[in-house]
Amino acid sequence: MAKYARSPLAPEAFPELPVIKGARFASHAAGVKYQGRTDVMMVQLDPGTSIAGVFTRSLTRSAPVLDCQAKIGGATDAGAIILVNAGNSNAFTGKAGVASVEAVTSAVADIMETPAARVFTSSTGVIGEPMKHERIIAALETLKGKLDENGISDAAHAIMTTDTFPKGACATIDVDGQTVNIAGIAKGSGMIAPDMATMLVYIFTDAKIEQSDLQDLVSAFTDSTFNCITVDSDTSTSDTLLMAATGASGVTVSHDTKAFRDALHDVMLDLSHQVVRDGEGAHKFVTINVTGARNNAQAKTHAMAIANSPLVKTAIAGEDPNWGRVVMAIGKSGAEADRDLLSISFGDIVVAKDGWVSPDYREEQGAAIMKEPEITINVDLGLSDGKATVWTCDLTHTYIEINADYRS
Repeated sequence: MAKYARSPLAPEAFPELPVIKGARFASHAAGVKYQGRTDVMMVQLDPGTSIAGVFTRSLTRSAPVLDCQAKIGGATDAGAIILVNAGNSNAFTGKAGVASVEAVTSAVADIMETPAARVFTSSTGVIGEPMKHERIIAALETLKGKLDENGISDAAHAIMTTDTFPKGACATIDVDGQTVNIAGIAKGSGMIAPDMATMLVYIFTDAKIEQSDLQDLVSAFTDSTFNCITVDSDTSTSDTLLMAATGASGVTVSHDTKAFRDALHDVMLDLSHQVVRDGEGAHKFVTINVTGARNNAQAKTHAMAIANSPLVKTAIAGEDPNWGRVVMAIGKSGAEADRDLLSISFGDIVVAKDGWVSPDYREEQGAAIMKEPEITINVDLGLSDGKATVWTCDLTHTYIEINADYRS
């Protein structure tokens, strides 16, 4: 399915996700752009399902994103449908893009007997090309006939674009002696940066939870997961995270239910890391820890400056322990720093301390760390107790290849 080789950082296999009662999945090859592969997926959700969402903050966000944003928080007494296509993002398509969303959502509402206000669509792919929405509409009856509670894996494949592997994560937890399941799928490989970090994420649980509580959790955990990853510093027009709680387990949770909170955060963190591991051309998974900043916000500013630096990322790709590039990134970030208090380590190897290269550091030590597929860069600013962790990948020539011929 993927044009490029499977990422060397990919999991061994797609996980076995639990059935989420109250959710049924279908996928189909509609030919929106791709030939010979599935490119549309549908999820049917039972009446009473709560839906929360987080979206890109791009000022050029797509028509589907704007439509979803307007619908989040609505009544939950009716069922709901999520419909996603790959190959065309329906972004920067003006009035035609809005008309495409209206045509698709209206057709889904009619065929699935669901209010249009409960039809949520997402589109991912090329920007600025008219959506061939008639191909999606023509596939709706087929999708309806394929709906299956075991279809989530195929749905994960259907939403891929430049991804080299489908992404899934799950958790099964005990809440007061009763079982609750969470399962999520995602796509994302390039155009990944915070303010939602092109990325689509769909998470499902059979827990019963008020929409406001679900929204609180999704918004909070996005900030510590999907908004802490970056592949190339570019924010997509289409980023969407939707979470649906069907309530079919009969188990009620809230934003204060610790087991549910912890499990949901773990699923979101797992999916966000998989997006980085599938970064276009990535060979290194990089964790950046910043401590000692004036506050947490400044720590994150420093961490993202390091993570987004092409010089840092290409040094990592070349397995060059060039700590001077980390110093450079800190200096340009705009957050407070003091050169003479700065310490840097690669893994457990102290490279620089108190504003100068460590007297115990040897270049071969850093070089050995850089040969690993997973690398940790630690920076302590020595100013206060602010801290942050972000995740990124290296920048290789394959990234250029993928994006140079993306539309061809």
